[in-house]
Amino acid sequence: MKKILINDKSWQTRIAITTESNLQHVYFDTHNKEHLERSFFKGVVSKVLPGIQTVFVNIGQERAGFLHMSEIDPEFVLERMSLEEGEKAPRRAQARHVDMSKLFRVGDEILVQVIKEPIYEKGAKLSTSFILPGRFFVLMPKGSKIGISKKIADEDERIRLRTTIKNHLPQGMGGIVRTTCESAKEKDIIKDINYLLGTWQTIQNNFKKVKKEEKIYQDLDLALQIVRDHLNDETESIITDSPQMQKHVYSFVKKIAPEYAYIVKRYQGKKPLFDYYKVDQQITDALKKRAELKSGGSLILESTEAMTVIDVNTGKFTGKKDPEATILQTNLEAAEEITRQLTLRNIGGLIVIDFIDMAHQNNRQKLSRFFDRMLRERDKFQSVVLKVSEFGLVQMTRKRSGKTLVQELTENCKSCSGLGFITSIPTMSYRLLRELCFVLAHKEFPSQVLINVNPAVFEYVTQNEYNAVLELEKETNKKIVLTGDESLTLEEYKISKT
Repeated sequence: MKKILINDKSWQTRIAITTESNLQHVYFDTHNKEHLERSFFKGVVSKVLPGIQTVFVNIGQERAGFLHMSEIDPEFVLERMSLEEGEKAPRRAQARHVDMSKLFRVGDEILVQVIKEPIYEKGAKLSTSFILPGRFFVLMPKGSKIGISKKIADEDERIRLRTTIKNHLPQGMGGIVRTTCESAKEKDIIKDINYLLGTWQTIQNNFKKVKKEEKIYQDLDLALQIVRDHLNDETESIITDSPQMQKHVYSFVKKIAPEYAYIVKRYQGKKPLFDYYKVDQQITDALKKRAELKSGGSLILESTEAMTVIDVNTGKFTGKKDPEATILQTNLEAAEEITRQLTLRNIGGLIVIDFIDMAHQNNRQKLSRFFDRMLRERDKFQSVVLKVSEFGLVQMTRKRSGKTLVQELTENCKSCSGLGFITSIPTMSYRLLRELCFVLAHKEFPSQVLINVNPAVFEYVTQNEYNAVLELEKETNKKIVLTGDESLTLEEYKISKT
């Protein structure tokens, strides 16, 4: 059975998905940063560049967002062109090739959705091909087709779902049926569709009311997104260590799936939530290059900018009499663990796997079928797996989505010229705050506590999380004194009584 664990603090929220105590996914949400992805804005065109088929749109952020022709839905193009006097509206197939200067003028007000966060010197990537995700269905208000997740294999079920969606979706709208929709009751699917249609109507109404460059709609916060995407009959419990988060999640679940409201619980144990369920240790293990297999074998995972290479080793596992059976058993176990590691580490792009060579063709086919099934059942992202190559390698691609776990939690080590990693300053700062929270709750301290930390951690906490420190002082009725100490490494700190 599956558990959703939510560790919520004023500086950061962490969400973990575990199955039979094994960590499958982990997500991080830092509260001092505004999240724009999937948000809708009333944008104002600031620059039109027909040479690269792009317009820049002001959305009230530091940098203008950019909207490329590939992210403009054909219906938008046809609608715009039909309003131009003397212009013959193009056919739908030609919509992608229309000159951008005929669609936009500086000062135009348009509804846009952020599909990628700003990065480095680039503004947010925008789109008019809108999406609104729900529990069972992703609504595309400007779409015209209904797609169904490839992981729903039963043809009768696909027909049932397509018919249900068509009967309750307004003409001219489309979307994608999610994997979670399989076997869902019709009334629950209809409820999800109506919720999304109501949201879309609200967005349209607000577009007429709000000021230029103002945010119209923001997607759910990360905790509720994860609950929405992972809540199903396999979910045993949703556990959080925060009373506020418990109320927040309970209200949401009561609204979208009241039959699951009873599984929302609050953790009140002495150990920190992620320690009790051994999540922190599994996160640490997932940052290592080596992943152990239960049989005694292991995986070695090496990532570069271009690809990830995974090597399967038998290790101590030698089996009994039949070497081929031993190798097949190790490869099957490795295929299951590789699926888990890809999702946990959020590895995407090109992946090459060196399974242990097998002499028999039927064993290679068994491995291929098993690996395909693991990916289909346990990985929500799309992947394409090729047959075993002439060199005995399995090549695959997996959809990229955001940062890998290594990118999220580490940074290049300056001491080794970027050849290794150390814990990042934000990650170390949050670890310190969690430790401080635990120590103050379970150990006797006088009215003042002294904490010596590396100067880089001191600077980050005082500049970015000073309010979190003040909140801890208020909760514990203790005065917290932070001091930078050059003698301490980034991962060292001292908590003492003054």
